[in-house]
Amino acid sequence: MNRIRKAGKEERAESGIQESKNGNLGIRLSLVSLFPDFFLLSCIPVFLICFASASAQPIVIGSKKFTESYVLAEIAKRALTDAGIPVEHRQGMGGTIILWQALRGGQIDAYPEYTGTIAQEILKGDHSSSLAEIRDSLAKFGVGMTESLGFNNTYALVMRRSETQRLGVRTISDLRRYPELKVGLTHEFLDRQDGWQPLRDRYALPQRNVIGIDHALGYSALANGSIDVKDAYSTDAKIEQNDLVALEDDLQFFPKYEAIFLFRLSMPADAIAALRRLEGTLNEKRMIRLNAEAERAKNYARAADLYFERGVGSRNTVGESFPKKLVRWTLRHLQLAGFSLLLSMIVGIPLGIVASRGGAIGQAILGFASIVQTIPSLAMLALLVPIPFFGISVRTAIAALFLYGLLPIVRNTASGLQDIPRAMRESAIALGLSPIARLWEIYLPIASRSILSGIKTSAVINIGTATLAALIGAGGLGEPILSGLNLNDRVTILEGAIPAALLALLVQWIFDLLDRVLIPKGLRL
Repeated sequence: MNRIRKAGKEERAESGIQESKNGNLGIRLSLVSLFPDFFLLSCIPVFLICFASASAQPIVIGSKKFTESYVLAEIAKRALTDAGIPVEHRQGMGGTIILWQALRGGQIDAYPEYTGTIAQEILKGDHSSSLAEIRDSLAKFGVGMTESLGFNNTYALVMRRSETQRLGVRTISDLRRYPELKVGLTHEFLDRQDGWQPLRDRYALPQRNVIGIDHALGYSALANGSIDVKDAYSTDAKIEQNDLVALEDDLQFFPKYEAIFLFRLSMPADAIAALRRLEGTLNEKRMIRLNAEAERAKNYARAADLYFERGVGSRNTVGESFPKKLVRWTLRHLQLAGFSLLLSMIVGIPLGIVASRGGAIGQAILGFASIVQTIPSLAMLALLVPIPFFGISVRTAIAALFLYGLLPIVRNTASGLQDIPRAMRESAIALGLSPIARLWEIYLPIASRSILSGIKTSAVINIGTATLAALIGAGGLGEPILSGLNLNDRVTILEGAIPAALLALLVQWIFDLLDRVLIPKGLRL
């Protein structure tokens, strides 16, 4: 009787496995080809990165997230190009500390800055420091400084002209009489040593309704009455365009902010000489005109054209065409998303396999991946930037995207394995297959649809999140989006937003096609 039961059990086991083999042979074959295919597809952007790195490295000019910094960087780019030096402009990388760290770390070679900002924010010194003292202090970091470009762009508090006339406000001291005024300031100004807190203490300002807002969006908020007072730059063309009044700094709080270029001392001598030829070629009036031209034309390169037309006598050149820029943005976007997806697959699938076994380790893996997903993307970038290996670089963007792409792959791999019927597991064990053979030949093929779904979700998430890489100068389709926000230009924003959305749809369509090609009919939805 026992022999009959044993024979019957073996027969059922063999029958179950035979059915599995017959029905899922294609699954195993598809799984074997599935991961190499993904590996090959993901290696394409890796190859592009390596190829780009192997080519001649251009001089990299960075810029902050406001019009004048974009324009000055474009002028520097044109000056270097005219000198026969290959150059790249990484637009709108962020605030002072981001650019300074990128310069020290070698991610950029030069960027426009202001003497008051250097003295107080970078060197943490006194605003009365002379240019010679600032230059000596910078040299200790391997950084040089040009002479003044010829104009002072100081901070100012601005209000609508109609409001200043109604309230009789002319100076910053006059604000003491109106504690109810709503103040909107850039996030950098809120935290600067020469920013809001010391300014409020110096003038004994009573305003408590203070919010942080993007520089460009702050002008719109001021125009529609959402805020009453805003920080601005004295050479900002939007002050005149929006009929605003810069309040007089009657207590002389703000230091001088002479515009200069910071550069790495290791930069080639001919490149440094090209930047020095820009010294003393601008004044406040002309800089305001260039800023206005950039915002009128919605094109920073046009402002650089205007500078060279009546500036140092260089030829007027045509900027990069939109199709070329779109190709450059898209290729970099694919590099970021593809490389990070590859890393997420390499790490996420093994973690998902471990997590599928449950227990404390499995819960810890799923918990970690879930926590990472809840961290805001901007905060993730900020957390990675101070780490020495990352800094302001493409590596930082890829690392952040890799972490964001983990959860869908880990969770779907774990759930796909956990959902395998118990009978199928018992049949595999009854055949005497080793744990690795059971995993590779039976469990993973059955879970392949769920795993592929997680990879698809991760890929689409990476495409969308990669637009934020432009905040640290990593490029991609986020570049025109940030530029458009600064210019308040919907067309420029859509130049990045529409291709990013189409790219996400294309990636989803490709994965849907892979579903039909790689997943056997019996496992498709």
